[in-house]
Parts: sequence; structure tokens; C-alpha cells
Amino acid sequence: MVAAAKISGSRSAAPAIRPERRAPGIRLARAVRRASRPPGSQRIATSGSRPAVALDQLALATLLTTGRYDRHLRRMRTVYAARRTALTDAFARYVPRVQLTGLAAGFHAVAPLPPGADETAVIAVARERRVGLHGIGGYRGNPDTAAPPALVMGFGNVRERAIEPAIAGVADLLS
Repeated sequence: MVAAAKISGSRSAAPAIRPERRAPGIRLARAVRRASRPPGSQRIATSGSRPAVALDQLALATLLTTGRYDRHLRRMRTVYAARRTALTDAFARYVPRVQLTGLAAGFHAVAPLPPGADETAVIAVARERRVGLHGIGGYRGNPDTAAPPALVMGFGNVRERAIEPAIAGVADLLS
């Protein structure tokens, strides 16, 4: 029976056998790989990727230990809730017959279009009016021409005060 090695630092819970006895070719392959590297390649690879990850981790650790991350999340929850409310209020005011769905899932809402409406045409007219809308057809795994047309509206990166004028500008397209 082989005893398990102690887990500490970078060691794993592998059997307590010296690495060269487990796979003697590994040491040789490492030596060849190191010898065949161009000079400075280790430094370039390390400086290009690892310090950025370490910096991100240090920044997140600082945010967590100081409580700033928690404050940020609490503040952003209220901001996103206000944007969601602005969107639902604008739809209730300008397009009351359209029932938004998907609001509980994140920062997007789905608004069904009237039967027979052309998603692409609605999006093109909305863009002419400087309102960015996306059709749900592009998000379907298997495009189905029989599926009802709908629009996907993101509100996570839109200022609250811009939502109502945008919905008012495209209300005739949605009803």
C-alpha cells in the first residue's frame, strides 16, 4: 500500500513516490524543452500573461477585504432595478398591449412583435430613429420561420433617462 503525500502549497495528493520514478522521461523532456527555448522566451511569456492575472486577483482581494465590492454590488442593484422599472413603465405608458418577458433573468427584456411583423424591417426603422433593437431570430439555435417575431432589448448599459424617449420613439413599431 502506498502512503498519500501531504497536501501543502503546490503539492498534490499523489502517492509519495519521487517524480523521476513515476515517469523518468518527464525530467528529460523538461530539460530538452528548456534548452530549445529561445533566450528570454520564459520572461516574455510570464510578463505577458501571469502578472495581469495576479494584478486582477490583488485588485479583487482589495475590493473584497475593504468592503468596496459589496458597496458596488448594492449600488448597482438599485441602478439596474431603476432601469428595469423605467423600461416597464415606458412600455406600460406607450405600448400597454405588449407584455415584456425575461426581465427576471438579467439585463434584457423580450418584447413580442405583432403577428406577421418583420423583425428585420422593425430593427432597420428603429435604427433610423437612433434606437438600437435586436431581433430574437439571431439568438435562436435553429432559425425557425414559424416562430413568433420578437425583439431583445438590453437595459443594463443604457442610462435610465434614455429609456422612455427610446420606447416612445418606436412605440408605433411595437404595437
